[in-house]
Amino acid sequence: MQDTQLILEKMKSEVQAMDKQLPLNHWIKAFNERKFDSKDTKVQIEAGWYDWFCKDTSLANKTKKMGNIIKQIKPGGKVDLETSYIWFKNNCPLNGPLYDDFRIADIETNNTLILVQIDCVWNDTKYTVYERLDGFDKPVLKTNSSRDLVKWLSKGWNE
Repeated sequence: MQDTQLILEKMKSEVQAMDKQLPLNHWIKAFNERKFDSKDTKVQIEAGWYDWFCKDTSLANKTKKMGNIIKQIKPGGKVDLETSYIWFKNNCPLNGPLYDDFRIADIETNNTLILVQIDCVWNDTKYTVYERLDGFDKPVLKTNSSRDLVKWLSKGWNE
């Protein structure tokens, strides 16, 4: 019974957190102020964790790893820092190890705009990016460099 109660509390926290998305520019400010450093699960849900299969205590390190990439995204590129928010998943494929991704979504519609998979066993690069405009059908960027990923996200769609 206690396990069921914990699961229900986790689900409730996740739903509440998804209802209060931080604009990405505010998220970056909070990240830089180390507001997501705590291993507390509620803090990590506030950071944007939606679904995970790893240990709860692993989330803070994963947030830090991905946040160090996200915080470098520049205004004026593919991501509108004022009207987008970030959310995280730790994926459990039927075959293969767990892997993480972060998703950039529109605050108004909640539509995911960009998906960045990290170290997915099915991809031949560290970072593989998909986007909504082509229905997440094929990668729009494959790179082993976080620097190249940030450059791509920080450039406009027509550049």
